[in-house]
Formats: sequence, C-alpha cells, structure tokens
Amino acid sequence: MRRLHACLSAAAAVVLAAAGTTALVAASASGATPQDALSNRWYAAAPYLMPLDNDPPDASAVMDATGLKAFQLAFVLAPNGGGCSPTWDGTAPVSSDTAVKSTIDTIRAKGGDVSVSIGGYGGTKLGQACADAASTAAAYQQVITKYGLHAIDFDLEEPEYENTAAIKNEIGAAKILQQNNPGLYVSVTTAGTADGTGWFGKQMLLEAKSQGFTPNNFSIMPFDGGFNGAASQTSALTNFNSILQSTFGWDEATAYAHEGFSGMNGRSDTGEIFTQADFQTVLDYATSHHMDRFTFWSINRDRQCSPPDNGGRTSGTCSSVAQSDWDFAKYSVKFAGVTPPTGTPTPTPTPTPTPTPTSCKPAWNSSTAYTGGTEVSYEQHNWKAKWWTQNEVPGASTWGPWQDEGAC
Repeated sequence: MRRLHACLSAAAAVVLAAAGTTALVAASASGATPQDALSNRWYAAAPYLMPLDNDPPDASAVMDATGLKAFQLAFVLAPNGGGCSPTWDGTAPVSSDTAVKSTIDTIRAKGGDVSVSIGGYGGTKLGQACADAASTAAAYQQVITKYGLHAIDFDLEEPEYENTAAIKNEIGAAKILQQNNPGLYVSVTTAGTADGTGWFGKQMLLEAKSQGFTPNNFSIMPFDGGFNGAASQTSALTNFNSILQSTFGWDEATAYAHEGFSGMNGRSDTGEIFTQADFQTVLDYATSHHMDRFTFWSINRDRQCSPPDNGGRTSGTCSSVAQSDWDFAKYSVKFAGVTPPTGTPTPTPTPTPTPTPTSCKPAWNSSTAYTGGTEVSYEQHNWKAKWWTQNEVPGASTWGPWQDEGAC
C-alpha cells in the first residue's frame, strides 16, 4: 500500500499561480462534477468525517436526520512511503481515488457539499514532505481540482506545528491556494490551551502575519488539555481572541469574526467529557460573539456506544456519552442558521455494569521502537501508538504518542 510519489516542481506551481485557475474551472476541465458553492456558513459548520476509517456513517442518512449540508472530510497527508503527492490517510492516493469521490457525489446529489481537511494529529504532512510552499500548494491544488472544492481546512497540530519549515510551507501554500482559487473558504485549525493556544500555535499565527496571510478563520481545539466542560472552553476562546487581537492588531469584533471553535463530542482522548449541554453553551457563545466557525471531531463518533459505557473509554466510532444518533451534528446545523428536524429525544443516562476489562497487549518496553498503530499495555491499560515512538512512556504527556484504549 505504500507508494512513492515525486513532488510537483516549484516551477509547475508557479505556472499554476500565473494561470490563476479557479477550482471550479479546473474541476470541469478534469471531468469532475462542478458543484455550486454553499454559503460559507455551511463550510464553517461542517463537522469532521473520516470517509475511509472509523466505521464511516452514511452521510445521506445524517443529512436526512439532521438537516446538515456540509462535511469536513479528513485527512489528506503525504504518502507513508515518502513523497510530495496527496493521499488519504497516507495510504490512498488522491489521484486514483474513487471511494471518497463516491461519498462526495452522494453528498452533493442531496444538495450538500464538502470541505477537505489536511494534516491532523498523525502521519506525515505534506508541509513536512514537500520542498517549499509552492510545491506544497501544487500538491493541495490536485485535491481542489479533483473534487472541485470550494473549501479547505489546514489542521496544523503536533507534531507538525513544532517544525518551523513545515509550518512556513503550509501557511505559504494556504496563501497561494487562496490567491489561485477565488472565493475558496480557508480555515486553519490548531491546538487549544487554557490560555487560548500554546507557544507553537502562537508561532504559527506569527508566521501567517509575516506572510500577510489571513484565512477565513483561525480555529482552536479546546480539548485534550485539561479542559472540564463548556466554561473552560469558552474561557479559552476568550483568551484566544485576545491573542488574535495582539498578533494582528484587530479589534475584538474583527478577531471574533476570524475565530473558530473545533470541539470533541463526548469523551476526549484524555478522558474529558463534553455533553450536549456543553455544546449548546459553546454554540451560544460562538453565535453571540459572531464567531466564524463551529465544528467538531467527529461525525464518526456522533452515536452512542453499544453497549453504553458511560464515558469509560474513548472510541473513534462512538461518543461514550448517552445520546441519540447525530445529536451533536444538530448543533452544527444550528450554527449554520437552520432548525434541525425534531427527532427522538436524547436518552437519559442509565447506570450500566462495569465491562469486563479486555486482555492486555504485550507490555510496553522502553527500548523497543514502535510504529503507528502498534498496541501495548502499561499500568493495566492498553495503549495505541499514534506514530513512531521509542522510550516515551504511555500517558506521560497529554500530547504524547500514545492513545489510551482503556483498562485491561
């Protein structure tokens, strides 16, 4: 499954820039189905959907149940084997993709549309693999052209955002794409902290300022950092607003108009719990402050676990809180300014027996090198490696390489 793809040259990217070809015209020329853009509010409300992993739900069923019209498809990465061409999850080349395009066609047939997210928490990012901003942009332009995109999301987080050269490439690429695709909706998503965002997030903002790049929004992810419900999240959003003001010289209202929220529904990777009530509180904050974006990770998780586990584990396919299917998607619909259809009320949480712990994986060893996806056990919990790691203790760091899979 690993394939090596050569980067497009910087010269080719310059030719692309000179042409000023829009995504819609390019899509028509390539045989992709042209799609009228939705209002930007829908792209701003689009929750994340993994179309090839984590038991992807039927997008059309979600649309019917909630009124949702847009999805944020994740993630486009560099090939796992190396190179500067776009792939889905590092393994499926965009150039030969039919599976994701089928999902997009289904969504568009119902009057919806998609944005595509690049980056994320694992894998090698194109900003790391490509030589410069121009070749990075050329790789992303392939994605825009193939799918006729009107929106794109740069999810810049660990470990990429610790790489100064990679972030320079990503921000430079985002600026090029914005210039070459008139009307393209561009969001930039990064880690959230109680203070708004951390040192690397602030360096990313300074890079954007130095390049004269302003996206539709900068969004933070206030979870996996010791957060505790909506109050801690809205506090972080307030602090992030101050950072945007001081960095770009904006007033408060302008900063909010360029600010976004990207949450995590249910149980987070570090065991925080965000309920429907928390989402409503943050939604009220976002709308009252006229923020530009309200999204969450993810639609794949927007359903109750079976059997319900009352927050005992974090899953990629369910929320670990009591809910009806697609409860959290309805907050995105509300942010877009639409009233969701009335459905089954959210179930009342009921106590369930503590599940029998699963068997423990092989014990973690400090001298062993682990590749992404490898499972180990440590202190009566199973852990899964998010990327290559060696001698990093599971659970020692919130942003570390290990994901807690629960007791064993």
